[in-house]
Amino acid sequence: MTPSPAPHPPPEVLLYLDGVNVSFDGFKALNDLSLVVEEGELRTIIGPNGAGKTTMMDVVTGKTRPDSGAVFFRGSADLTRLDEAQIANLGIGRKFQRPTVFENLTVFENLELALADSRGTWRTLFARMALEQRERIQATLTRIGLAPHSRKPAGALSHGQKQWLEIGMLLIHDRQLLLLDEPVAGMTDRETEATAELILGLARDRTIVVVEHDMAFVRSLGAKVTVLHEGAVLAEGSVEHVQNHPRVIEVYLGR
Repeated sequence: MTPSPAPHPPPEVLLYLDGVNVSFDGFKALNDLSLVVEEGELRTIIGPNGAGKTTMMDVVTGKTRPDSGAVFFRGSADLTRLDEAQIANLGIGRKFQRPTVFENLTVFENLELALADSRGTWRTLFARMALEQRERIQATLTRIGLAPHSRKPAGALSHGQKQWLEIGMLLIHDRQLLLLDEPVAGMTDRETEATAELILGLARDRTIVVVEHDMAFVRSLGAKVTVLHEGAVLAEGSVEHVQNHPRVIEVYLGR
């Protein structure tokens, strides 16, 4: 008997996961996970270690294939059938917890390299850049707050500034869905505040999913919160709702 095709979500849904299961050597990392993120939404995802947060992002970006379930982007792109490069080309970008910038290159050169890669060629590293490309890099530097540091080697940046540079490298690619994994881990209080301002500004023209442990930072974003536990959604709603949810307190916040 031929299995029925996976249901397509409505068009206003940007990211759609339905009944997603992932197992590793008998351990169920995702357990019938269902999640809906709408176009233009800012969403925060929290949960204890082992809750499935990283695996969920791995599935969305094509790093991990689910055992079963549906994963759609913009209603029609079946992410379970695409590889990582194809998914990135759809407009999905991911920033890992540990920043991966080229420390020996300047801040400007990191963005230049990212822009060259987004066009599938490295030739612009060895040719004069078009004015439009330079303006695009300059606009990105301004948006991430690193314009004064454009000629500084990326290795000389603070930890927080490296995180912003990596976000800028996603913006150069014009990713419309940003997955940010613990973006303020290891940051100073001032850097954390600046990162909240940056994310809230970016959320005005793109969709952002933030995985984070810092509850003060989650509160500062004021977004809808999804709590994962044992690979499934435990609770969902405002920060106040999840903070007062008895099971969330029991398995996560009370620890």
